[in-house]
Amino acid sequence: MIATDIKQFRHTERDIDPIFLNRWSPRSFLEKEVDDDVLMNIFEAARWAPSAMNIQPWRFIIARTKEDKEKFHSFIMDGNRIWCEKAPVLALIISDKEDNAHAFDAGASWGYLSLQAAKLGVATHAMGGFYKDKAREVLNIPDEFDIQALVAIGYQGDKESLDEKLQEREQPSDRRPLTESLFEGTFE
Repeated sequence: MIATDIKQFRHTERDIDPIFLNRWSPRSFLEKEVDDDVLMNIFEAARWAPSAMNIQPWRFIIARTKEDKEKFHSFIMDGNRIWCEKAPVLALIISDKEDNAHAFDAGASWGYLSLQAAKLGVATHAMGGFYKDKAREVLNIPDEFDIQALVAIGYQGDKESLDEKLQEREQPSDRRPLTESLFEGTFE
């Protein structure tokens, strides 16, 4: 069932599972821990994403302690850090460059992670607004890994806890029509 507060923002052209509509990327998080079993269940789903030649190139570096989150905060751009500091878990997605499909496969793993989180009532918000070179240095990431995205994981908070500018953006977004994304035979 599509959540009541989501219906006003998201509309499908075809019938799909409600989990795809109910999952969105909020910026407001409660300062509430994610239980270990719930968190590992989310990463277990990510583990089962498809990958070329079963290489499974994705890796996740997570921060849950105050000390580890402060390390992560050092490379997150101010516009993202301001809202993701309350998230109880931060996860950096990296991928082994062994295969040229590594970024695609890491994206599939992120998709599985986000859907499993939504199923468990946990919010996720992936972001690219961070300094990759600094993340590599701070987290000691070897050169054979590409840095893909940073994800805030936690329980959705109240948008009133955000500053006024972010409150305006704190709602699910719709998508462009399928006809603008799907082409048959050739790109036009």
